[in-house]
Amino acid sequence: MLKEERFQIIMKQINLHNKVLSVDLSLLLNVSEDTIRRDLKELADSGHIVRVHGGAISNSLIRPFIADANVYSIEEKRIIASKAVKLIENNMTLLFEGGTTLFELSKIIPDNLTLTIFTISPQIATTLSDHPNISVYTIGGHLKKNHNIHVGSRTINELHRMRFDLCFMGVNAVSVERGMTDIDLEVVEVNRAMFQVSERNTLLTISEKLNHAKRYQVSDLSDIDYLITELNENDPPLVPFRDRYHHMNIL
Repeated sequence: MLKEERFQIIMKQINLHNKVLSVDLSLLLNVSEDTIRRDLKELADSGHIVRVHGGAISNSLIRPFIADANVYSIEEKRIIASKAVKLIENNMTLLFEGGTTLFELSKIIPDNLTLTIFTISPQIATTLSDHPNISVYTIGGHLKKNHNIHVGSRTINELHRMRFDLCFMGVNAVSVERGMTDIDLEVVEVNRAMFQVSERNTLLTISEKLNHAKRYQVSDLSDIDYLITELNENDPPLVPFRDRYHHMNIL
């Protein structure tokens, strides 16, 4: 396989899942980890990605607030946000994760709604602070710099002292068999805690992330009340989720 072909596949994986591990790319492309590390270095040096220990992450994951940021599937994420905002009712207490889809949701909450929103993302908190009727609280802890969210025991302990009407969360990968999965164990642990302290839970994901699975399971989807994609609720990719999880609303 030519280097340019590897680059295309690597960029596709990073854009789709926001973050990748060198070992997984090595298996996917059937090349050595040394080759993958050289590829990632070249892509990082050219400004296409951000290298982190053991892999790489998308530029948009850490810089979603730059006006000219090249956010992957931005139109699909705006459709998802427009569906998700309809679940928000006046006087709710909400819990937001981080990421580009949550950023789009944060921008379109109607000004007439009075809300209390807690978030593990300093960037989401900054965006919400412009809303005239939202009381914004950040849930502190260790800042995972390349994700711009708080993780660790302090974050989890703070979460377990609260209760929320509705949680909104992005997804790294989701499948009928494995549910919601991720490659970062620290993120997984915080996500699990978020689900446990919310009355209802909502996953926001572009449809390209359906039928993918990563190393660590967050939830088998029994905890999920809403699955929101840019697709029509009756589109074929969503049928297996509806057939398996009858309790879950597909939007």
